[in-house]
Amino acid sequence: MTQKYSVHETGPRIEQFLRQIIDAAGFSLTFKLEPGDNSNPEFENPDLLVKFQGSDVDLLLSNRAELLLALELVTQEMLRMHSDDHSRVSFDANDYRALRIEELRISALAAAEKVKHSGTYFRFNPMNSRERRVVHIALRNEPEVRSESCGTGPQRGVVIYPASMASIPDLPPLPAPQYGGSAGTAGRPERRDDRRGGGRDRRPGGGPPRRDDHRGGSRPPRPGR
Repeated sequence: MTQKYSVHETGPRIEQFLRQIIDAAGFSLTFKLEPGDNSNPEFENPDLLVKFQGSDVDLLLSNRAELLLALELVTQEMLRMHSDDHSRVSFDANDYRALRIEELRISALAAAEKVKHSGTYFRFNPMNSRERRVVHIALRNEPEVRSESCGTGPQRGVVIYPASMASIPDLPPLPAPQYGGSAGTAGRPERRDDRRGGGRDRRPGGGPPRRDDHRGGSRPPRPGR
């Protein structure tokens, strides 16, 4: 794949854009731009990698890296990248990308085994296009099952069928995923407590969450509170 984005040519635009966002939001974050990381070339092979550091990295990675991926997307929109090129610019922190790929790969193989034994389909929660691609690639050497993308927009996800089973064209839409942890688990049904307040603790008396409440997920109260 021919390189289209480089640290030298594209980097200054990304750096200026991200500094404006970080300063306006008051985040304690730094970042550096590097040539693409080819540690997982089968799944991702970006031209350009943006790596974040700082005390607010946990905010970027909470709720399955929702904020990290949002920053990535608005940066791609700023660059006016075609959707087919989105995989060429990748944002990362604390090796989240590699960990997420491995999590998806293991989840895909476990789901395939479940489909083989149950004889019926397995449906993952909605995923972005990169995560769907990881699942498809992870299962391409599994002749007893096949994977298909289904749904539209934010509802788009992956269904694994037994190889002999016909596709189901009218699967009901899934509810929007509610993330309760920092990484989440692909394909795991959301827990009941994940739907209560988005997985964040609230201060006694109904006040707004404290800043440190956003960094560690659910934190047990101190004795006497």
